[in-house]
Amino acid sequence: MSLIQIVGLIFCIFMLINSIVKTKRREISIFEGFIWSLVWIIALILISYPNYMSDLAEYFGVGRGIDVVIYLSIIILFYLVYKLYAKIDKLEREITLLVREIAIRDRYEPKKRN
Repeated sequence: MSLIQIVGLIFCIFMLINSIVKTKRREISIFEGFIWSLVWIIALILISYPNYMSDLAEYFGVGRGIDVVIYLSIIILFYLVYKLYAKIDKLEREITLLVREIAIRDRYEPKKRN
């Protein structure tokens, strides 16, 4: 086993434990905890058995195993960026509505001065 595999395994184990702890503390939902745990378990398997990556590459018609990882990573990152963009846009609209409501309320109910 190479040094990079050992480092990758340690990182994946740390992240798997982290996602389990965050799920138990209810910092993330059970569904999110399940998905992240699944991601780290798959990463552990693929790091432990790199020949599976060659099989995946052959299945997807890609030259090397690492290319599959890079392509899938790019697709996942684009999805996450889109999801974050949508969430930020929604928050901006909610903040705008909240600020408008506060401004209207304060106009008709002036603050008391001492």
